[in-house]
Amino acid sequence: MFKTTIKFIDLFAGIGGFRMSFDRCGCQCVFSSEFNEACQKIYEANYGEKPQGDITKIDAKDVPNFDILCAGFPCQPFSICGKKMGFNDTRGTLFFDVCRIIKEKQPKVVVLENVKHLINHDKKRTFRVILSTLEELGYTVSHKVLNSNKFGVAQCRERIIIVGVRDGKFEFSDMQEFAPLTIRDILDEDGDFEYLDKSEYTLLDTKYIHQQKTGLIFIGYRNKNIWSKGVKPNTEHLSRCHRQPNRIYSIDGTHPTLPSQETSGRFWIYIPEKDAVRKLTIKECYKLMGYPDNFIIDTNKGNAYKQCGNSVVIPMIHELAKSIIRQCFTKEYHVKFTTNNRQLKFNF
Repeated sequence: MFKTTIKFIDLFAGIGGFRMSFDRCGCQCVFSSEFNEACQKIYEANYGEKPQGDITKIDAKDVPNFDILCAGFPCQPFSICGKKMGFNDTRGTLFFDVCRIIKEKQPKVVVLENVKHLINHDKKRTFRVILSTLEELGYTVSHKVLNSNKFGVAQCRERIIIVGVRDGKFEFSDMQEFAPLTIRDILDEDGDFEYLDKSEYTLLDTKYIHQQKTGLIFIGYRNKNIWSKGVKPNTEHLSRCHRQPNRIYSIDGTHPTLPSQETSGRFWIYIPEKDAVRKLTIKECYKLMGYPDNFIIDTNKGNAYKQCGNSVVIPMIHELAKSIIRQCFTKEYHVKFTTNNRQLKFNF
């Protein structure tokens, strides 16, 4: 028997990465929540509805019934980029508001996403609390750190995915992986590009350049003031002053994680054919996250970069969504996969 419509809710929705991924599988979003007003506007512009605000003020009884709960709950309390305060941070406790809705509605599947460092936070105590809480709510929980470069995007971005299933268990091994793209594959041919003068950067000697397992090819750095004390010869590029925004990567490899704290787009790439270094455009950053060309982006560049860095990677979550449907609902489910205004039909 075919299930006509799988319904899901989109909590901490951001600009709708989960929404787009599950929409493409023919699922129906029946409720969304996002606290940030700038994100709300972009969400509404792309999906035609404005998410509700503060989740702490939402009565779980008012949420429509649904089959799948999606929540990329705030990662800053657990990220190495933040202060790593975990549940001591107000945002960390928002996980329990997710549980409040789960307890009331008891959906078949719960899907959570966060930074991979959540696993080790507070000597792994934080993660154990999350898993045990979901188990107490009646779910069999699976989790895995997934890297977006395994799902057809040119970005090395590792995230912990937690899937809880009521009356079943999710197997990550069912997810199909794809060959990674390179930065070259997503570059725009034309645009208002920002190039660096050759005096503003240094390329590494070829003997220090190699492709990492993640696909990254670190090829140089911007000429910023660095600490000289204690720096060994030929390792100047490893100075802590040359953090990610000052590093330059080859377009024949993948790109490192686009951070949520970034608001000025300091992502630099080397183009060998032109022997030139330029900044990635905001449009190219969204391509690294798997967003289609017709996605409406915030006109405020600072907001746009931050929203991009806070998003989930569309192709990875889309593959996760397909696998959840296959495993947890039916082996032959008819869906419509929508991308770039085209509809392709698949039978699982």
